[in-house]
Amino acid sequence: MTSDGVRTAAVAVDNGTVTALLDDVDGVTADSFLDVRGRYVLPGLIDSHVHFRTPGLTYKEDWAHGSRAAAAGGVTTVFDMPNTRPALTDPAEVAGRAAAIAGSSLVDFRFHLGTSSQGLATIDDLRPRDAVSVKIFMAGHHTAPNVLGGQKELEYAFAAAAERGVRLVLHAEDQAVFALLDAANPAPTTYVGLEPARPRSGGIVAVARVIELVRRFNTKAHILHVSSLEEVALLVAARRTGLPVTFEVTGHHLSFTAADTERLGARIRLSPAIRSAADREALWHALHAGDVDTLGSDHAPHTIEEKLRPLPDAPPGIPGVQELATAVFTGMRRREPETPVDQHLMILARHLAQRPAELFGISARKGTIATGMDADFAVFDAHHPWMFGERDVQSKAGWSAYEGWTMAGRIVTTIRRARVIWDGENGPGFGDPDGVWLDAAMPDC
Repeated sequence: MTSDGVRTAAVAVDNGTVTALLDDVDGVTADSFLDVRGRYVLPGLIDSHVHFRTPGLTYKEDWAHGSRAAAAGGVTTVFDMPNTRPALTDPAEVAGRAAAIAGSSLVDFRFHLGTSSQGLATIDDLRPRDAVSVKIFMAGHHTAPNVLGGQKELEYAFAAAAERGVRLVLHAEDQAVFALLDAANPAPTTYVGLEPARPRSGGIVAVARVIELVRRFNTKAHILHVSSLEEVALLVAARRTGLPVTFEVTGHHLSFTAADTERLGARIRLSPAIRSAADREALWHALHAGDVDTLGSDHAPHTIEEKLRPLPDAPPGIPGVQELATAVFTGMRRREPETPVDQHLMILARHLAQRPAELFGISARKGTIATGMDADFAVFDAHHPWMFGERDVQSKAGWSAYEGWTMAGRIVTTIRRARVIWDGENGPGFGDPDGVWLDAAMPDC
């Protein structure tokens, strides 16, 4: 699957990069061949939204397990979020964080830098090598204590990011809205009351604030895990007026509704909350229309013991990097079984490879299958229904909200820079954990 569409071809690789796309391999010699006839070869997938919990929270997840889950899901590159313990808010600490991960990751990686009220000035001196994006939490939760919600703080961040060409990535829910609701209403005691306690109004207000700040400062802003139809409408309208806003949808918000939360409880408790069937439909429509920019997993594992706590103490977040591509593909096939498979896989390739590479400064080597690019591939069998079970889970958390799902296709092999890192056909088996910290350029889109 190339940026131009689907074609039958062989991919020639040397020293970890693509050297040619060949229509015919007669007479071609090579040190080795991998025969994947009858399967689709996608670009190595890029999950720009994971929480691998390192350092400080490695009892939930770590890079060894998180990167295995990524590889089993066809992902060859991840962008890790900064809300670890301690949080990654100082550019001077990025290289040390990367060095600590070296030797444990199957996949290549980058970081989104964090910020706080006391550390806003770090945006002023940010270098592309360290980060090209800064994460802002406009509302907090159990593992996200650094909230940036004051107007003056946000104005400083948006102005500084615009000056440096940095992209802001935002958890866009409004803390003041939630504080008001918490003061006026008793805390929910069952999952029936969870979504009304953290309603769409928090996201709508925050997205409207972000759009106004983008209009004032011309800052590149990427809204994470958009959950409601109103947020989609605002962001699509802002884009049509020429504002540099982009947004992500998660596999979870495409897969579940609030009715599932009432049934499954903490197993799919998220922040933002899972919303109505109408909201899910709006997200699917935006994806098929090309309005969504990236698909992200928001892979945020917690232990089963934590999830079994009483509702106020049960943290939001679930594993998802392994399940993302197959769950979204399964959703597309269920919704539109008559649509050619090629079209659905092109959506995955665009929103799980090409667009995240473009938005986060690694498109010079990642995101497409073309001469000179890294030899990163996800080999996909689109005609192999199978049931995802607990034994398949690679995350350290050891559980998944998708257990029992019949998936419409599966990742057969994952290749990162010409090295097999996941063999789901002859194994399961993994390659060597020699993923690297990638360099990046400030994106111009």
